[in-house]
Amino acid sequence: MRRRFVTKSMVVAAAVTLAAAIGLGVTSLPTSTAVASAAGLPPMTSCALPTSGVNFGQATPSQEDLNPVDVANAIAFAETHLRASVQIFRNNCKVAQGVLDPVTNSIPWEIFSSTKSVISILTGIAYDQHKLALNDPIGKYLPTGPGWGDAAHRAITIRDLLTETAGLRESILTEFASVGTDPNIAQEALAQPLVHTPGTYFDYTQRVPDLLGYVVQRAVGQDLQAFAQKYLFGPMGIPADSYIWLRDRSGLTYGYANLFIPPDQFAKLGLLMQNDGNWNGQQLLSTNYITQLRRPTATNGCYGFLFWVNGGQTCTSANIPAAQVVDKELIPAAPSDLFAMVGALQQNNFMIPSLHMTVTWTGVLGDTTPNLAGLISASGAASNLYDTFFRILMSGVEDQHVPDPGPYTAPPEDYDVNLNNFISPNVLLTDLVTNPYCNVLFCSGTIPTKGLLENGASVDAYLVGMLGQP
Repeated sequence: MRRRFVTKSMVVAAAVTLAAAIGLGVTSLPTSTAVASAAGLPPMTSCALPTSGVNFGQATPSQEDLNPVDVANAIAFAETHLRASVQIFRNNCKVAQGVLDPVTNSIPWEIFSSTKSVISILTGIAYDQHKLALNDPIGKYLPTGPGWGDAAHRAITIRDLLTETAGLRESILTEFASVGTDPNIAQEALAQPLVHTPGTYFDYTQRVPDLLGYVVQRAVGQDLQAFAQKYLFGPMGIPADSYIWLRDRSGLTYGYANLFIPPDQFAKLGLLMQNDGNWNGQQLLSTNYITQLRRPTATNGCYGFLFWVNGGQTCTSANIPAAQVVDKELIPAAPSDLFAMVGALQQNNFMIPSLHMTVTWTGVLGDTTPNLAGLISASGAASNLYDTFFRILMSGVEDQHVPDPGPYTAPPEDYDVNLNNFISPNVLLTDLVTNPYCNVLFCSGTIPTKGLLENGASVDAYLVGMLGQP
């Protein structure tokens, strides 16, 4: 960290001039706080979270003890690495955003596996409501009868699902490939054989969060999206017609991905977690659950409850091209308490409680590490994008010392490229021909179309809301 013995108003003036001179992609955030800073008034220490809409409180970087030049450089780095939107918050105040944000921030964006973290949040809300316990076997909440798992599958616990240690056979791209044709994602998960003892082995899967979403739905006795709107999205001012969350053909909500949400609304989820589950005085998610969520697990030092975490000393990647264990933190350049929502092609919310800082961005790829898992964000520990961005940003923190670990070093490439790791015909066949009572043509005695109709209605509702039509 570099200390700068200048006044905040001097830094603001210099940063604005420099940004204009070199064309940094930082959108100005003109507010009354900038006037206050120039007048030498005390800096803003916190901003209120929006009760509705996306009118975030704003401040200049210097008001939040961040060097404006370093913030501008971090934004510029993100933008030149294919970030379509990027926003930096400190103390709930937006201190910077990318030049494209005014256009991109209101457009629903596929956040891919960051959807898994939303499922974790909903699990936590159900846990706080005493609708489920983390060590409960999932069989307690599943229907009985054919297609709903044998004794071993039903003994998998909710904790096993949260930590990606259910032990089910997986194939990460194959599970994604069946979207739109899935007859019943919960039964598909239960049809995959157990290849590891539950709770003992980290194996990043798609069907496990799908199954968890269904278990939560059964536990709360309410459609998962209705539950999410009532207890999560609604209280945060995220309207139901502002996002699209796809379902399978039976009407079950996907848990591994397929949530399309505007970056501004996505940012709210990061700010909620940054604020220990509190939104303007309303505790939507307990600190108790968040503490457990952020704790590295025994099977992966970089993973908690469907969130990636920075507190462990080793990271295990998703199984693409092969699961790789790296002896390093998730993001060495960031404080150890960072935790993150991580989606394919780099859709992220990063929360750093010790700095009261949230970074949110979306885009397509943008990493330059010579590691396939890192390029597609299957392994945060292999990410040059993450590490270099935070090294730049952390150099601008002026009120705390953030150690500089030095330049990014890529982990060794794993050349064990076995297509069965992530493209498995057996997994796809099981998804499409799940059991004698459920397959791609019919399921539970019907031809499943409920989810397709609900997906169409969700898209229509979004379009009507966007166009402002009655």
